[in-house]
Amino acid sequence: MTVESKQPREQTLRFKAEVKQLLDIVVHSLYTDREIFVRELISNASDALEKIRHLMLLEKNVVDPDLPLEIRIETDEVAGTFVIRDTGLGMTREEVSKNLGTIAHSGSREFLKAVAEGKPVDATLIGQFGVGFYSSFMVAEEVTVHSRSWRPDAAGAIWRSSGGGSFHVAEVEGLDRGTKVTIRLREDAREYTRAERVKELIRRYSSFVPFPVFVNGEQVNTVGAIWTRSPGELTEEDYKGFYRFIANTGGDPLYWLHFNADAPLAIRAVLFVPGDNLERFGLGRMEPGVHLYCKRVLIQQQVDNLLPDYFRFFRGVVDSEDLPLNISRETMQDSALVAKLRKVLTGRLIKFLAEKAKEDPEGYAKFFRLFGPFLKEGVYTDGEHREELAALLRFPSSKTEGDAMTSLDEAIARMPEDQKALYVISGPSREAIEAGPYIEALRERGWEVLYGTDGIDDFVWTALREYKGKKVISADQADLELPGGEEAGRGDALPEAEAGDLARWMKEVVGGDVEEVRVSSRLVNSPAVLVNPDQMMTTGMRRVMQAMSRETLPMGAMILEINPRHTILKRINSLRKANVKDDLAREATRLLLDNARIAAGLLVDPRTLVERSTHMLEAALARSTGEHRTGKKNAGG
Repeated sequence: MTVESKQPREQTLRFKAEVKQLLDIVVHSLYTDREIFVRELISNASDALEKIRHLMLLEKNVVDPDLPLEIRIETDEVAGTFVIRDTGLGMTREEVSKNLGTIAHSGSREFLKAVAEGKPVDATLIGQFGVGFYSSFMVAEEVTVHSRSWRPDAAGAIWRSSGGGSFHVAEVEGLDRGTKVTIRLREDAREYTRAERVKELIRRYSSFVPFPVFVNGEQVNTVGAIWTRSPGELTEEDYKGFYRFIANTGGDPLYWLHFNADAPLAIRAVLFVPGDNLERFGLGRMEPGVHLYCKRVLIQQQVDNLLPDYFRFFRGVVDSEDLPLNISRETMQDSALVAKLRKVLTGRLIKFLAEKAKEDPEGYAKFFRLFGPFLKEGVYTDGEHREELAALLRFPSSKTEGDAMTSLDEAIARMPEDQKALYVISGPSREAIEAGPYIEALRERGWEVLYGTDGIDDFVWTALREYKGKKVISADQADLELPGGEEAGRGDALPEAEAGDLARWMKEVVGGDVEEVRVSSRLVNSPAVLVNPDQMMTTGMRRVMQAMSRETLPMGAMILEINPRHTILKRINSLRKANVKDDLAREATRLLLDNARIAAGLLVDPRTLVERSTHMLEAALARSTGEHRTGKKNAGG
């Protein structure tokens, strides 16, 4: 006679004090959203099906061997019930009593390990529900469980509780293998009797469980968990279809990465680069789009710390069996492990983009035009991966034409022997940069200059500072080390002493608008240029700050360099020498500074600029007709 036959056919048992306490925590405190009970019950059902699938490979004597492995949910709005049934491993009466009275313990991994090693299966691990089952009491007036074990000689069992201090358990005949959970819903939880509401939750949380899930006869999870399959088994359309589902879009991805890793963590991931960057349309910030799964069950959507923020444009799925969870799947327990996962993923994505850049430069250029700002953000914010990310950057340069771009490595490879640094400069466009004064001396020497046309570029270069042993120097810095600088420019220069006197006089005229006026060794064609003595502050940064403040900011520490070979400076000097108080010389000096500001892309007070230009025009016309201006301004000027 079996032990089962000696027991009463029905028993009422009390939860132990600690179990009751834990049940109260689960019901009232553990889960942040009670809709999670749907996910948890489906997860339990999927675990039971996975176990029977493994067991049937080894054990021939299994009850109902022809039952399809599936999960069926039935909702009844009239009766107010939610029923979920699986054809999995099932439980005996003893297992029902023990497993549904045990909280915070899951034997899924131990069970699979035991089967794989051929060890006797521990009955305490079979059908272990763990905490997830008890989430049903967040919405239930009463929960009833019917279950039949896979063992042919085991009777069925029924378990029933209202979540109070006790539960009822009894034997029952006539059941098929598997487990059925019937929830009589509370009045405030009747939304879960609506099929569409349940389908919505399944699509959100359980789309990728490895068994069919039906709601009132209709299969809901029709998209497979492709990350669990080998890349060689999948077609391009498989990936595109999965992307359209996971990203909720009708478009196709630009790239995708499918990779599996077992060390240092077990990771299965499929990650996509979208077909476009929505941030460039001014539609706001792209939110993280990678979902975290554990054994195909959603742990968290759009995880914000799984990838660095600059990779927030990626979409896809990461599945890791190594994730330790709190009792609730809502919160990841081990932040150190999540950090390790993030590190592995970050390194793999950087490597992936580097491979794409090498394999398909033209396609990568398209990617970079869309998502380059994110990588630049990474160079600025991620010190650990700064140089690796910098290798992924692309810029137009003085050696490229049209829309073509170059990498830092390519620029280094083209360096002549006498060029010792990477030179960079920012501006609103290639045309504006090349029309400006900053790159004259560098181009004259045949040195390449990288152009930055994004507002963030100056911040990127300042953060980078050096790349593969080459300093990164902004061409607008005051102290450029240029060999043969004294020979720069064309034509005869003012005598050194006279040029120095002119610079000091011009500083008196402009006053505190600049820190210093000095003779330049860099200018070739331009009469003057504003440069930065502070290596941490570029002209581009000043432009950004002015744009943010929407007003003219003082030049502060900027230096005005003048070209002693330029005709304008020679004529200003002649006027100064004839009369140090000459109005035209002073007006020309101030206008020269305004023009240097404009060439630097900095804001100038338009009213002042118009006034000065008008005075200069009047003076020029007067002198051309033999008239002479007095020290007083004309009315209207």
